[in-house]
Amino acid sequence: MTGSGKRPGPPPRLSREAIVRAALASGDLESLSMRELAARLGVSHSALYRWAAGRDGVIDLVSEAVIDKIVPTDPPTAENWRDWLARLAWAAHDEFLAVPGYATRVSRPHRHSRAFTTMQDAVVSAFTAAGAPPRMAWHSWYIFGTSLVTWLGAQEQRLMGDAPVRFDLFLDSLLRGLPAAEPPALGIRPPA
Repeated sequence: MTGSGKRPGPPPRLSREAIVRAALASGDLESLSMRELAARLGVSHSALYRWAAGRDGVIDLVSEAVIDKIVPTDPPTAENWRDWLARLAWAAHDEFLAVPGYATRVSRPHRHSRAFTTMQDAVVSAFTAAGAPPRMAWHSWYIFGTSLVTWLGAQEQRLMGDAPVRFDLFLDSLLRGLPAAEPPALGIRPPA
């Protein structure tokens, strides 16, 4: 406590939930500024910075909320891993595309928040449940995660043309190739 009896830190009206709600209500995360977000929240620009270190920090808070919604609460098993991943992918499809600018933003190369580590760990456990050795489970995560997020970002931007590509076709093709396995000798780069 300070001499005035007030606790230092962010004002009580600020919370992760309030910031996420205001960011999502902005209509487009791609163009949202910290000043605009602070005004929406009715707080000073500096008060907002105590909660989020710039736009990337706000995107991290949004990502935590989004990932909380998409990772299934039941663990993947040897019997359900493919269905488990399909549920995660469909939830990502719905949640990422429901927030204008979000899929585009997270599909670009950048430092991902710990929320994506949560998703990574969950997906790796699905591929491990499928019988993949740990290193192949990680490679499978990378293929799955990169493909999924890139597809969603491209879909949001309509980079694949005017007609949307069916997500069910994309997901079926992706999951049929996973988990990754060591390729035959012809698929490995020959030594120099």
